[in-house]
Amino acid sequence: MATKEEQKKFSYLIDTLAANTGLSYLDIIVEYCETTGLEIELAATLIDNNLKEKIEMQAMESNLMKLKQNTLF
Repeated sequence: MATKEEQKKFSYLIDTLAANTGLSYLDIIVEYCETTGLEIELAATLIDNNLKEKIEMQAMESNLMKLKQNTLF
């Protein structure tokens, strides 16, 4: 399991690449894994809650994922 520090560094790197390239977070993570040889499964453990929310938002905006609806039950 990745440490909080490793997650923070990975999240910062992905955010920086997203800002500089304009690619989606998913595309950047996949490209990063292919470039560095990092296994996708290991990269998944490096995704913190903040990055996960950004990925979900992009997926919902691109209609890759259904919009979340908040309900009381």
